[in-house]
Amino acid sequence: MSASQTALLVIDVQESFRHRPYWREDDLPAFTKNLQMLIDGAAAAGMPVIQIFHTDSDDVFRLDSGHVRTLDGLRITPDAQFYKSRHSALAGTALEIWLIEHGIRQLIVSGIRTEQCCETTTRHASDLGFSVDYVTDATLTFPMTHASGVVLSAADIKLRTELVLSGRFARIATVEEALGARKAVA
Repeated sequence: MSASQTALLVIDVQESFRHRPYWREDDLPAFTKNLQMLIDGAAAAGMPVIQIFHTDSDDVFRLDSGHVRTLDGLRITPDAQFYKSRHSALAGTALEIWLIEHGIRQLIVSGIRTEQCCETTTRHASDLGFSVDYVTDATLTFPMTHASGVVLSAADIKLRTELVLSGRFARIATVEEALGARKAVA
């Protein structure tokens, strides 16, 4: 698909997460580098960059907290911005309407957290008929502990997310693949 039919979703890349007890900076440098390359590449290719923020009643996710803003160190000038209170960026927002009105048929998904809002938005988008590139390199997550006590690393969670999405809901793509595919068709 052409760049004009593709949009980049930057989901929940916000300062709120720095104030959660699970926040870790281990993967942050690679994540921000990859995400910035994706944002810059999408903008250069003429595809809309859409920024989504998560809001809810939790102190750090409330709009008046001062934390519902772009993660420090990231440069983004979105073409559209949406606020959500559910896991999917397409649930309870006008995002789907915006995409349809702008002729968007393909989405590139990036953001925080890999297995939560990014994965949920991917599944939802696929069910709505959008083609999706899931750019794991431009998602961020944190270790989680299963009820059994087993700790899953961020890498384990990313691998599991790729497993369940690949070929069913999305094409798993690197930053270069997601951007390169656009250049080839544009």
